[in-house]
Amino acid sequence: MNIIISDQDIVRIERGLDKMLSSSGAHCALLIDRSGQLIASSGDPSTLDVIALSALTAANFGATAEIARLLGEDEFALLFHKGKNENVHFSKIGTEFIMVTLFDDRTTLGLVRLRTEKVVRELHEIFRGIIERNRGE
Repeated sequence: MNIIISDQDIVRIERGLDKMLSSSGAHCALLIDRSGQLIASSGDPSTLDVIALSALTAANFGATAEIARLLGEDEFALLFHKGKNENVHFSKIGTEFIMVTLFDDRTTLGLVRLRTEKVVRELHEIFRGIIERNRGE
């Protein structure tokens, strides 16, 4: 799908990601598309290879979609990986986008899930508007 995201759209998306980070205690959020292209980020990804993480996340969602299919599910809407020091929560936004949230032990999975659910709904509405606007152009 080819869509055009304006600077104003990016500001709205980043504002939502910023708000989610401050209310959840997570330290970084990335919004990528299903091909692994980074669309927006919030927080401090300076120690990360964001390009590699985005590409691997897209591949991970693709592999997980096949696992879901084998289990008779349409798809899994979220994924979670817990590490010794770092945790990653992935949320699907519609059919085209994925939000990646990085957090450590200074917050909880429950709080991150609660806050990401809210921002996922907001981002879903933003992208619905972007897609409708692109259809009209």
